Amino acid sequence: MTAIAPERTLDAPPRHQLPPTDHVPRPYTGPSRDEILAMRKQFANPAVFTLYREPLLIVEGHMQYLYDETGRRYLDLFAGIVTVSVGHCHPTVVKRVQEQVATLQHATTIYLHPSFPLLAKKLAAKMPPGLDVTYFVNSGSEANDLAITMARLHTGHRDVIALRNAYHGGSPSAQGLTSHHTWKFPAGGDGHVHHVVNPDPYRSPFSGTPEEIATKSAREIREIVRYSTPGKIAAFIAEPIQGVGGATHGAPNYLREAYAITREHGGLCIADEVQTGFGRTGEHFWGFQNFGVVPDFVTMAKGIGNGAPLAAVTTRSDIAQALTQRIHFNTYGGNPVSMAAGLAVLDVIEQEGIQENARVVGGRLKAGLQRLQQSHALIGDVRGMGLMLGVELVRDRATKEPAQQQTLDVLEAMRESGALIGKGGLDGNVLRIKPPMCITAADVDFALDALDHALTLAARA
Repeated sequence: MTAIAPERTLDAPPRHQLPPTDHVPRPYTGPSRDEILAMRKQFANPAVFTLYREPLLIVEGHMQYLYDETGRRYLDLFAGIVTVSVGHCHPTVVKRVQEQVATLQHATTIYLHPSFPLLAKKLAAKMPPGLDVTYFVNSGSEANDLAITMARLHTGHRDVIALRNAYHGGSPSAQGLTSHHTWKFPAGGDGHVHHVVNPDPYRSPFSGTPEEIATKSAREIREIVRYSTPGKIAAFIAEPIQGVGGATHGAPNYLREAYAITREHGGLCIADEVQTGFGRTGEHFWGFQNFGVVPDFVTMAKGIGNGAPLAAVTTRSDIAQALTQRIHFNTYGGNPVSMAAGLAVLDVIEQEGIQENARVVGGRLKAGLQRLQQSHALIGDVRGMGLMLGVELVRDRATKEPAQQQTLDVLEAMRESGALIGKGGLDGNVLRIKPPMCITAADVDFALDALDHALTLAARA
């Protein structure tokens, strides 16, 4: 690992260049960047936004790298918002999808097609015993909507408990589960959702060890049930590690205690694995496995399709039976092209040791981030597992005042160095580092060097 060089001058670039690659991007012949900006301004909904001060035009991807219209290469440390799991345009995934598109592009579930049950069977093999029935949809929002619907039907209760700082989607009902005012509109929503304290020890209102904070946070579920519900609930939903919230999570005892309290009050437990699933946390295939719990539902999206519009809900057959009391249908759920992508992704994860790479290379990356924390006062906290990591930037470590402008400055400096990262947290002061899981040790060393440089610039700006 490259050591931090205190003698580096302010304007000196990172020492490392991007690791070499054999991939040669194709010449770009499409509309110019200015033409694309003009079309977006005229024809796209104004809510659609870009990340950088000077919007970046991306025209090609290969594994962990992205290319702009000039052919410049970037290390993708955000994976299309934690969506590209096994690599941009992974050849196995591309081949399977191309073959399927050329054979049968669409068939609904009212007909038989082999890929739909094959992918459901492969998912069941990755689950704890009993979680073996899957319904395919198109997005994480839909998956969480459907899990809540099934939980309410099965239990006969309506109230749902979610965590503060959570993100569970942007549909009208999923917005009710989400606990970020920045992502919520004053329309729709769900009045039967209650948000409890996040067990993250870094910003908890409770004091004590992380384990004590976890226990106090879990106990609040019981108090919410007592004071704000009829005494029974339908579900408790939580991301094992929060994504949009900035890679926050509680001590290992939190989910165990939260699940027990939920079941004590008639509720079912939903693990939102949209970002943590498919080996991203390294030690385990699913995020919930890091905390020693077994949920009643697992919702998933993003990494399952490596960019294809694919999501799913896996649950027990007795719970799924509740959905049969009326007609429920999803036009694109089970689409053969999306199923081909999902099957290919699972094969690549197994055949290429993707989960182990997330563990080993993610450990190298987190250790490097922790070393940077010792040299940069801007870093208040480093957290996460595997290749799902967060770095919270603060103006003052004692007060934990969010360093929002410095976070933007770091993103810009990283881009200039050739690395793309995201940001999150309620105050937008957390660096979200969640690359494609094919990233290498050499990529990590480059990224850490670039981040060291970016933090130096941001602190002195």
